[in-house]
Amino acid sequence: MQAKEYLKKYLEPSKLEEGLKRLENGEAVQYIVGNVEFYNTVINVNKNVLIPRFETEELVEKTINYINKYFNKKIDILDLGTGSGCIAIALAKNTDSCVDAVDISDKALEVARENALLNNVDVNFIKQDMTIPNDKLYDVIISNPPYLRDESEVEEIVKNNEPELALYANDDGMYFYKKILENYKNSLKDRFIIAFELGYNQADILCEFAKKIYSNSKVIIDYDLTGYKRFLFVINVD
Repeated sequence: MQAKEYLKKYLEPSKLEEGLKRLENGEAVQYIVGNVEFYNTVINVNKNVLIPRFETEELVEKTINYINKYFNKKIDILDLGTGSGCIAIALAKNTDSCVDAVDISDKALEVARENALLNNVDVNFIKQDMTIPNDKLYDVIISNPPYLRDESEVEEIVKNNEPELALYANDDGMYFYKKILENYKNSLKDRFIIAFELGYNQADILCEFAKKIYSNSKVIIDYDLTGYKRFLFVINVD
């Protein structure tokens, strides 16, 4: 859907003229509207959080499918780098679970808490470096962390609108994946799922990295709707 048509569909008529001016000035259409639909939820967004993508909806859907397949009890879920809270809120709304969600940004957590209230779900939001585990054990750890290597991978509208803190990572964009895989090994219950959304050309390297650390678990690469290797799952349910 073209940006102007999106505004006409989702913005109140009284705000349309102002919205079109903001659009012409290069502001992202989702920030102008102020919210997006995301996996049976409505998520408020502003420039303190990333705009939820379709690929992240796919991550949530695939993770829910695995949860339904392998668990028949209430589970503990940890969302690392929660941003707007979209993943944590969608999982809390669509699974039988207790959900913790971590982010380092106070401003992002403020948005996430508002979104949990908006969607009438209970999520425990925690300000913390996502690479540092807490003392709790989890059935599912999920993350869509910063994974871009540098500005060359970013469209201008993203670079000019969305928070850098949520976009870029060291080690060719793989820093947070590797730290999570290494540091959270002892934060998982005997049966567990780790679920990641990946950046471009990261899947094969991270797959091998995960296999070394979780040698007794199944490591799966999955594709998004456009055919890219977009998701990585580490599953131990035997």
